[in-house]
Amino acid sequence: MAKYMILIYGDAQQWDAMTAEQWKAHDAGHAAFWAEAGSRVLDGRQLENAPTATSLRADAVGQIHTTDGPFLETKEGLGGYYLLEAADLDEVLALARLLPELNYTHSGIEIRPVVDRG
Repeated sequence: MAKYMILIYGDAQQWDAMTAEQWKAHDAGHAAFWAEAGSRVLDGRQLENAPTATSLRADAVGQIHTTDGPFLETKEGLGGYYLLEAADLDEVLALARLLPELNYTHSGIEIRPVVDRG
């Protein structure tokens, strides 16, 4: 079994503008995902909006600098993740298609295999 990270991106302003009813439907979509994925979900969390992030970068001489917010200017910020264990990418793709973020034009999903060096 391999591990895969599902990264969920979206526009924080769009998420903030959602009504209570829209959030209820959105949460139901995630509940359906969890129910279908079952024990394949190793972890999953919603993250605070990108403006609350703190970024660290090293300069040319190795000094570390801290900045507020994400380093890159982007409209879609990382909003959450799931860590799954699955037989292959096709299994993860089938599950990821259940996520409600695919119902919005301002959000998307990225899937990456987790490196296993051991």
